[in-house]
Amino acid sequence: MEEPNFSLLKRKLRQMKSKLNPSRRHFLKTASVGTIAAMGLPAIVSSALAAEKPSKKISFNTGDVILFQGDSITDWGRDHNKTEPNTTSALGSGYTLITASQILLNHADKGLKIYNKGVSGNKVYQLAERWDTDCLALKPNVLSIHIGVNDFWHTLTGNYTGTIDTYIADYKNLIDRTKAALPDVKLVICEPFAQKGVKAVDDKWYPTFDLFRKAAADIAQQYDAVFVPYQAAFNKAEKIAPAPYWNLDGVHPSVAGEALMAQTWLKAVGA
Repeated sequence: MEEPNFSLLKRKLRQMKSKLNPSRRHFLKTASVGTIAAMGLPAIVSSALAAEKPSKKISFNTGDVILFQGDSITDWGRDHNKTEPNTTSALGSGYTLITASQILLNHADKGLKIYNKGVSGNKVYQLAERWDTDCLALKPNVLSIHIGVNDFWHTLTGNYTGTIDTYIADYKNLIDRTKAALPDVKLVICEPFAQKGVKAVDDKWYPTFDLFRKAAADIAQQYDAVFVPYQAAFNKAEKIAPAPYWNLDGVHPSVAGEALMAQTWLKAVGA
């Protein structure tokens, strides 16, 4: 009987393996994306939060005042002439309205009052300029701040000369001032985010913009605030649909992006 040629057999096995591997890798990649897609929005949010250090949740008490502060992403569609809480015109048409509606639904027995005082184009120092009226006077029990994209973006487009050090110093001063006036306030710090390759956001943003994201996370940890990881949520969401599905220009979320923001906030806060 002729002895088998082991060298030839090994070579053939390697050839078969090389032909199978690309298909197998494609299958595993497709299966992974398909699994996330099948699980939907809750899976995206849970996956984004899982990567963060566990933070405390916020409990809502009867009569609590909840205030959303920030720039155009928070402002989105609100009527600045309306000052009453819990109304569509005053809350706007963005993630704040979706978030507030869910909070009010889940805590209908608590008589909560929810305000939106975001102002388009704001940077941290501009929050500070209107803080007495648009924050401290409302005496919020829960304060959610989403700020930072303009503190970087406007250095590229708006003749603003602030730096990451400016952002950090201004942000800490704002929180120190808030804590001095409202020592029991519960803080929520939202991560500034951007989606690369959608209109306004390109290579010029990086790596500098990532410093602003990290700064927000560090500030949240320093002040024992809940941190909302928006960038991670949008990154995960791109496994289901491309960035333009979630974002209009790389900065301002689409309708789907607004829903993603709301669900991420609610899950992070425990609302």
